[in-house]
Amino acid sequence: MRQVVHTACPHDCPDACGVLITIEDGRATRIQGDPEHPVTRGFLCAKVAKYLDRVYSPQRVLYPMRRVAAKGARSEVRGQRSEVQKPAFERISWDEALSGIATKLKSIADEHGPEAILPYSYGGTLGALNGASMDRRFFHRLGASQLDRTICSSAGEEGIKSVLGVKLGTEPEQFAHSRYIIAWGANIHGNNVHLWPFIEEARRKGAKLVVIDPYRTRTARCADWYLPINPGTDAALALGMMHVIIDERLYDFDYVAHSTIGFDALRERVLQYPPEKVAQWTGISAADIRKLAREYAMERPAVIRVNYGIQRSEFGGMAMRAVTMLPCLTGSWKEVGGGLQLSLSGAYGLNKQALEMPELMQKSLGRPARVVNMVQLGTALNSLGGPPVKALFVYNSNPAAVCPNHNDVIRGLMRPDLFTVVHEQFFTDTTDYADIVLPATTFFEHKDLQAAYGHYHLQISDQAMTPLGECRSNVDLFRTLAERMGFDEPCFRESVDSMIDRALDSPNPWLQGIDRETLEKKHHIRLNFGATESKISEGTDRSSSFLPFASGNFPTTSGKAEFYSEVLKQRGLDPVVAFTPSEESRHGAKSDTFPLELLARKADNLLNSTFCNLPNVRQMEKEMGALEMHAADADRRNIHDGDKVRAFNSRGEIVLQAKVNGSVPPGVVAARLASARGRVILTSSPQKNLPTWATRRRSIPSVLRWSFLGRDAGRIPAPCLGRFRLAAV
Repeated sequence: MRQVVHTACPHDCPDACGVLITIEDGRATRIQGDPEHPVTRGFLCAKVAKYLDRVYSPQRVLYPMRRVAAKGARSEVRGQRSEVQKPAFERISWDEALSGIATKLKSIADEHGPEAILPYSYGGTLGALNGASMDRRFFHRLGASQLDRTICSSAGEEGIKSVLGVKLGTEPEQFAHSRYIIAWGANIHGNNVHLWPFIEEARRKGAKLVVIDPYRTRTARCADWYLPINPGTDAALALGMMHVIIDERLYDFDYVAHSTIGFDALRERVLQYPPEKVAQWTGISAADIRKLAREYAMERPAVIRVNYGIQRSEFGGMAMRAVTMLPCLTGSWKEVGGGLQLSLSGAYGLNKQALEMPELMQKSLGRPARVVNMVQLGTALNSLGGPPVKALFVYNSNPAAVCPNHNDVIRGLMRPDLFTVVHEQFFTDTTDYADIVLPATTFFEHKDLQAAYGHYHLQISDQAMTPLGECRSNVDLFRTLAERMGFDEPCFRESVDSMIDRALDSPNPWLQGIDRETLEKKHHIRLNFGATESKISEGTDRSSSFLPFASGNFPTTSGKAEFYSEVLKQRGLDPVVAFTPSEESRHGAKSDTFPLELLARKADNLLNSTFCNLPNVRQMEKEMGALEMHAADADRRNIHDGDKVRAFNSRGEIVLQAKVNGSVPPGVVAARLASARGRVILTSSPQKNLPTWATRRRSIPSVLRWSFLGRDAGRIPAPCLGRFRLAAV
């Protein structure tokens, strides 16, 4: 029997593609994009187009496994029978696994208190249910420590919300109506590919595409104007642009007067950032800064697609704040095809309270549990007290590969007294330290509700096939584990459909009229923006366009876009905006000792450590293992294309192959992240009591500072920029 099932891609990507899966006799035989989806329009990215190879990979973990060797010993699944290369794990039943986990968690909670148990998850799936629902209920009821999930985007989100009050922006369909498009730290052609056709549509009608990026990305190679910028200087460029726009009176007087607050303070501040001064920081000439500012302000409508790269350096949140001010200054929020897009996720307003039920902590603890920042996992595992972490439960994440201060993390995971459970689709860096490994479903094998952060279309992702082997979804796992723990609350017996109903039962007016039954029939529905929409002009027959801030209405404390923020002032941060050079940039104190800046780049066809283990996906990445550099830096060190080079700083070193290709400006080099089974480490520290294979790894040097609106060392790591030296091997 043949059927086509509608699903949605849940991976950490803004596009959340509509996906059609063909099932024949219970087996998936084809994957394709849904041509009816208004944004993703029937095509898939290269990696998801190969997803059948992931689902049916012989490396899939299909059964519960228990460690029988020392921590750190690896296992590789050879076939569907869960054979392993080394006897690191043995297959056990689900009954054994659940009973063993429940017994251990109860014992730890009795001896040390339930906050000695730490869940660890992030963006392995962005489905509303399998991302954050039954798992949160379970850990809240248990009284486990809460995880502050900050590793990727919190700095940038704080930056944009400090101006706008919410994560909203220009919908992708509107880019087709733009006349001037800035891709600011956004490799759209590489990792936001479904926005690209709208940009090309605009360019066919005469729009100009400008790319601002320290690396010549796929998108930069396609641009009408490419501006290479020195890493970590984006705030300076935005301030320089605002200097020109205000000085030449190119801003929207009416919009600024009625819809913003703090303009006088901003006008005073930008006097400190004339283009000649900004040029010295950014590496962009004063003439080009003026040209960019004038074109952006005068070519209407103008839109900015800014991405999270600009917030992954010291003071990155302030950089995002500066860029976000630009459309508020020019009033481009009023225009179809104007504004800015970082994340649109703030529009969905699903009822997370009903899904996660934090009130369950009152039953277990009588108070909220303590909060552990996920980027400080190494510290939490090695030195946190009151109580110490005695159990780690990992799902939707691979912390041994992606978490900062890698060697501290590994040292903690190696602790013989740490009980670690990992729910995964494959053996990963983190399963190398697990006591129990549990088999997880892919999105083919469970049902979910899918929002997006790159468009405004809500989707149902139907279950296409029976889970392979004995795989279970996150929802099923934590439901059954709650039963083993003796949790008798009705919420742990709630069905998937009922949970979707709960998520949609929200006070958010933009969900009005959207229910599960309608979603199951239509598969995807645009949020109901109603009166906040404006008709697209020029006689087009396209649907209404969402203009969230056309009339102001910013959900800030002032109700306006905030060039001056009392909230930031109360937190001891600059209430306006400023550029402060990163301590480890070319403008910092360490520039003489370590003269080069490293960009630890995202690979175009991978997703952090996801997909790295699949040969047919890895082969699409031609630059893996390479260190890309400018000819001037290579000549100075007598390095030739193809040479092996040693990149090093005080934290560690790594040997890579030189690729002298002009993809970066002088003083900058780039290496692509491919964190698969420990091949790449982001940070280094003294290594003790580690297995032999771990101590032989090399480290990509990287910043250990933190990225936020200020130097707030408790927030976000900045793994994309660091200083180091280079030598031929």
